[in-house]
Amino acid sequence: MSQRHNSVLFSFSAGLVAGFVSIAISILIKLFAGGLFLPELASQTLFSLTPGEFESQAIETLGPLAKYSTFIGSIIVTSIIFGLLGILLSKLYNKFNFNQYILKFISSFIITYGILILISIILVTIIQFRSGTQTISVQLIFLSLIPSQIAYGLIFSLFLRKSKDKLKQQPYPPPQQQIITENTKEERYNRRDFIRMILASIVSIPIIYFGLNRLFLPSQDIEQQEQIQSNISSLLQSQTSQQQRSIPSEFKDPALAQLLASEITPTYLFYRIDINPIVPEVDVNSWNLQVKGMVDNPLKLTYDEIKSMPAVEEFVTLECVSNKIGGDLTGTALWKGVRLKDILEKAKIVPGVKYIVFRCSDGYDVGIPLDKGLMDETILAYEMNLAPLTSKHGFPVRVIVPGLYGMMNPKWITEIELVDKVYEGYWQRNGWTNIADYNTGSSIVIPGQAPIRQRFRGLDEIPSFSSNERVPIAGIAFGGDRGISKVEVSTDGGKTWKTAKIKEPLSQYTWVLWTAGFIPKEGIDNYKIVVRATDKKGKIQTSEVRKPFPDGATGYHTISM
Repeated sequence: MSQRHNSVLFSFSAGLVAGFVSIAISILIKLFAGGLFLPELASQTLFSLTPGEFESQAIETLGPLAKYSTFIGSIIVTSIIFGLLGILLSKLYNKFNFNQYILKFISSFIITYGILILISIILVTIIQFRSGTQTISVQLIFLSLIPSQIAYGLIFSLFLRKSKDKLKQQPYPPPQQQIITENTKEERYNRRDFIRMILASIVSIPIIYFGLNRLFLPSQDIEQQEQIQSNISSLLQSQTSQQQRSIPSEFKDPALAQLLASEITPTYLFYRIDINPIVPEVDVNSWNLQVKGMVDNPLKLTYDEIKSMPAVEEFVTLECVSNKIGGDLTGTALWKGVRLKDILEKAKIVPGVKYIVFRCSDGYDVGIPLDKGLMDETILAYEMNLAPLTSKHGFPVRVIVPGLYGMMNPKWITEIELVDKVYEGYWQRNGWTNIADYNTGSSIVIPGQAPIRQRFRGLDEIPSFSSNERVPIAGIAFGGDRGISKVEVSTDGGKTWKTAKIKEPLSQYTWVLWTAGFIPKEGIDNYKIVVRATDKKGKIQTSEVRKPFPDGATGYHTISM
């Protein structure tokens, strides 16, 4: 029984290590040839099947780590599958008496390749059923899995060769001597292959590790990106000064300097929430944007053709619908691109269109009402903060629709289709709202440790909080395309309110910075600071506390000091 157990364990270990090699090769193919990566496919399928409420809770709890955790989990599950395949193959070797290495290799390759092809096709079918688009071709599935499964077959067969069966047998050896000999040979066999497993793991695991880093971080090195975006942010601040936007004296407090410096969010600090932790890297030379559906003149535009059209620049704040009160899934940037309506005019819209549908290279899709797409401010952006879009933020082209939550501003778009019905996109099919108008909200950035602080540079130090000295309170407020007319702050939990000073926004589609202050009284150690905003239509943000799902979080942001 123990010998059988050891055999199963050895077969599983051999399959597991051979799986590491297979995964490492798959990552290399993904990086350098854009091939299929099974764990990515598995995580995409799980994302597409996860109800919006659970997805929202995961993002609220873990943020971007929710999807990274799922992705790493998919790699672990894939590795275990390879281990189980090792047990299956080992049993088949014994049943059909496959002793030759070439027979083991061929059978290992055919069986594992066939099983993974079947799994991949099932996963792709589910994704395509959920998205309604053809995201991965069958040819890509078949071709991508060949090299990795050849490697799996070669390595696994090497581990399970039966050299002990080739030992020369003495005629009629004594039974006790035969048992000792066989046990000794079995021990040597395991030790030798154990060393080989370690060596294979030493080679493959670092490739997996560094490959995943490359997949997750395709853009420039963070430090270099930080310096570039710091320079860009300074330039943007200079532009706002040239526009003679006066800064109220209340904002000249040194404690607010970093808040002002990041009124425009540096690109490297801008939030990112996608359906897949792996960032698509689009080849701009082969990329094109198709405009089809209810148009008289279907278009196929290249990147250069889009950039040659008249461009506009605009400051717009984006916020994820999953953002919680005081959360960091928001940011403001300067976007440059082409008005969507200019492209639609070229395509010649026919009567009866209700929605504009966008489809993207990562499988994402979403629709917006026609009137939103025809706004002057709705653009196909190809620059962000005076630089080309990074891969993370939608290169080569993304959509900016002021007034609608971030999920309605898709990235990496490849196709625009005009349809005669209300269209429900990827997140809407998972239960999220299809209206997506921003809720009016406000957040306290200074003082406290709210997550929103992560979108502002240099806020690691928390201002001191002592009696008889003025304590600055500051933050952001955002009302979508409605703008903000007033921000009020309370230091007693909402019993009394003081009107904060508002800095003029960069545009009607951005957040506003606000500040207020108070002098703590001696003998009072605890303060509950609350903020609320009023939009330019006169509506005060609701105090009702609601979680992000399904149409955005509401409630007052409160911190205790």
